[in-house]
Amino acid sequence: MSRPKIAAIITEYHQYSHADVIVGKFLRGFPCDDGLHPPRVDIVSMYLDQVDTTDIGLETAREFGVPVYPSIRKALTLGGEHLAVDGVLLIGEHGDYTLNEKGQRLYPRRHLFEQIAGALGLSRRSVPVFNDKHLSYSWEDAWWMMRRAQELRIPFMAGSSLPMGWRRPFLEHPLRTPIEAAVVLGYGPLESYGFHALETLQCMLERRRGGESGVAAVQCLEGAEVWSWLAQQGDLSKLAHAAAESVWEKKGPWAEAPQHVPEPVAFVLDYRDGLRAGVVMVNGYCETWAYAAEAAGQVQTCEVYLQSGSPHAHFSYLSLNVEEMFVTGRPTYPAERTLLTTGILAAAMESRYRGHVRLDTPHLAVRYDPVESIPYRPLGPEPTGATKLISRPMEISGGEPS
Repeated sequence: MSRPKIAAIITEYHQYSHADVIVGKFLRGFPCDDGLHPPRVDIVSMYLDQVDTTDIGLETAREFGVPVYPSIRKALTLGGEHLAVDGVLLIGEHGDYTLNEKGQRLYPRRHLFEQIAGALGLSRRSVPVFNDKHLSYSWEDAWWMMRRAQELRIPFMAGSSLPMGWRRPFLEHPLRTPIEAAVVLGYGPLESYGFHALETLQCMLERRRGGESGVAAVQCLEGAEVWSWLAQQGDLSKLAHAAAESVWEKKGPWAEAPQHVPEPVAFVLDYRDGLRAGVVMVNGYCETWAYAAEAAGQVQTCEVYLQSGSPHAHFSYLSLNVEEMFVTGRPTYPAERTLLTTGILAAAMESRYRGHVRLDTPHLAVRYDPVESIPYRPLGPEPTGATKLISRPMEISGGEPS
């Protein structure tokens, strides 16, 4: 059988950009705990939305004999008139795109996806598409992308590398685990890394009893209000302390965190099924992510960490899951997870912009069940072997924008 042909649609390609650490692995191979996994697909075309003095995309394309096309349509048709690829990598991260007044980077992910979907619709043939990170800064755009993918029957995946990060100790809730409350500690720029924290939270919570039914309300808190809120939340405060205990490298015990975190930020989440959760961004205290939950009657915790330097192997596990979709035509985890985290993040940034008000979010009634297998994951401190996941088809649900 011929190897699947993949088009890479990219906003900007410089060293250590997401294009570099994702597309580069599809070209060179995926470095993993158990060695280098050779690609099973071929990058056959690129489109670069922006090229500046830091660009390495053109040089990389020349190195591997990949043509760079002036439009998305030509990248998908290989310069012809008809669809000529078997899958699309949409890497809409990095580049000179403005921030809006809410602090959101206006990456043109919907626009890029709209061009891809238009070409697929015209061809009357759908191929798998992966969208790096959250779907959009806008819930309306994210909803449109999911509905368009469903309309065209596009096998669709999205999201970040955090759900495939190393977990120390390894933790994955058995399906249908009763979970009462959960907290994630995170760090980094609020929007771009807040999304990482939300995906860390959601990939755990979606496995709870009853499956996912969505989020009823979101609030963003900042500064001293974060510590005051935690002090009033006995269970979540206990879980934040437990999450901090799982972090290997941090600035002292959790009780001293306020001394090291001058500008804490919290996302307060009320799920539709009564689950209470929070994300606390603690820049200055740690540079990792940590999860804790009251699950099955006990506190369960883990640190989720990534490789801080080259070759950024955590992107190998994300990319291997995407490659599996390209090979099989079936997503390895639900895009609904990213739809929901996109909506939560947009609501949190809106809450912050409006003066930290609590926002009801009836549109975030996103219902889905996680798959019942384990995706490609790091072997971790106690190797148990990496396995593949092939998911069953998911039914998209949620609230249409008003």
